[in-house]
Amino acid sequence: MTRICFLNTFGTDKYDELIRTTLTPYLRSETQLDITHLEGCPRNLDYFVPKHLVETEVLRAVLQADGDGYDGLVIGCCYDPGLTAARELTDMPVVGPLEASVALSRPFGHRYSVVTDHWKAVPELEDRLRVYGAEANCRSVTAIDWYVDDMVQDFAAVARDARTRCLEVLDRDRAEVVVLGCTIVAACYEKALMQGMLQGEPAPIINPNVMAVKTAELLADLRAVGQYRISRRAYYQQHAAHDPVEAAEVLGMLSGEEVTP
Repeated sequence: MTRICFLNTFGTDKYDELIRTTLTPYLRSETQLDITHLEGCPRNLDYFVPKHLVETEVLRAVLQADGDGYDGLVIGCCYDPGLTAARELTDMPVVGPLEASVALSRPFGHRYSVVTDHWKAVPELEDRLRVYGAEANCRSVTAIDWYVDDMVQDFAAVARDARTRCLEVLDRDRAEVVVLGCTIVAACYEKALMQGMLQGEPAPIINPNVMAVKTAELLADLRAVGQYRISRRAYYQQHAAHDPVEAAEVLGMLSGEEVTP
C-alpha cells in the first residue's frame, strides 16, 4: 500500500472534507490518502506574512509525515509553500500542486494559462512559474476574485465563475489548457462536476489536486524501486553536508527536540 499525506496548508480543518471527497475517486485502489491540516497558524495564506508563518509549520508537518512513514506528501496549496525547503529536509517525495500541474500541462496542450483565486495571488504565481522555468508557454495568469474563506460557503458559484474565466482565457489568450491555480477553487470545481452542476462540453482544465496526488503516487513508486534519486549536489543539497552540527541545531529548533549530528 502507498501512503500519501495531502497537507491542507490552513490552520483549520474546514477544507479537509472538500479535498477528500473530490480526490478519493481518482486514487489507485492500493493508495491510502490521509488529508491533514496545520495547527496553531493562520487560517489562510493569502498574504505574505501569514504565508511565511505557514511555511514553517509546513516544514514541521513534513518532518512529522516522514517520521510517520508516509511514502509521499502533497503541499496542498498552489503557492507550493515551503516546497524547496521541504525537499532539502527529506528524501520522502514532496509535491507542489502548481509545479506538478505545469510540468504535466504539455501532454494536455502546448500552451497553458493559470486561473487562480484572487488578484493578490497573480504576481506570486507568476514568480513561481519563472522559478520553475515554465514561463515560456504560459499565456496568462488571471483570477476569479474569490477568497478561500468565502468559497466553501458557495462552491457552486465558485465553480461557475472558474469555468467562465477558464473559457475566456482559452479564447482570449489562445491558451490550449488551463491550470486551476488554487487547490480550493479546483476542489469546488470538481465537486460541481461530480454533481452534474456544470453545463457544456468538458473543458481542458487541469485539477492541481489530482495532478499532485498522481505525481506523489508516481514518485513513491519510483522511490520504492530505487529510482527516485533526488540530487544533493547543489539546489537540494542538505545542510548536514556542509555543517552537521549547525544542521542538527536547526533541526532541533524546527522539531522542538534535541537532535545530535
